[in-house]
Amino acid sequence: MAVTKHIAGGSMYAWALLRMVLGYIFLWAFFDKLFGLGFSTCKNAVTGVVNVGCSQAWIHGGSPTAGFLAHATTGPFASFYHHLAGHALVDWAFMLGLLTVGVGLLFGIYVRAAALVGIVMLVLMWSSLLWPTTDPGVDEHIVYAIALFGIALVDENQVWGYRARWHKTAIAKALPFLK
Repeated sequence: MAVTKHIAGGSMYAWALLRMVLGYIFLWAFFDKLFGLGFSTCKNAVTGVVNVGCSQAWIHGGSPTAGFLAHATTGPFASFYHHLAGHALVDWAFMLGLLTVGVGLLFGIYVRAAALVGIVMLVLMWSSLLWPTTDPGVDEHIVYAIALFGIALVDENQVWGYRARWHKTAIAKALPFLK
């Protein structure tokens, strides 16, 4: 009982803030790759010049996965990821994953499902960059994945979200794994 009261108290605001910040990170990545807003997409790596809405933007026919998977992957799984680069199914899965995780975490709806999708994506991204340059095994992808695991565990005591409203929707009632 004391643990539940503590979790439901002030620490839940820290979890909520972490949930929303991670949701923002995923949602921003989605919009940047969709429209080419000039952070990861449509920015010249050498000059830093941004060309918003360039041909690399998904909306203009660019692939949100091709550049990274074809050129940035390292380690024992690099050839596997190189083969996935630019495939439409991989692009769609990646973009839908970013959107699903971003919306779910930011608004506090289907948080456990969003966290699971996010964890899978982050572990895949981590494995595409083996071995991390700053540490022999842990990088921000693993840290984010662990944070998502914690967020999923405390979701029942959520603050600053639409969890209660979401549970009343027809979608959440029809698909209980989205609760």
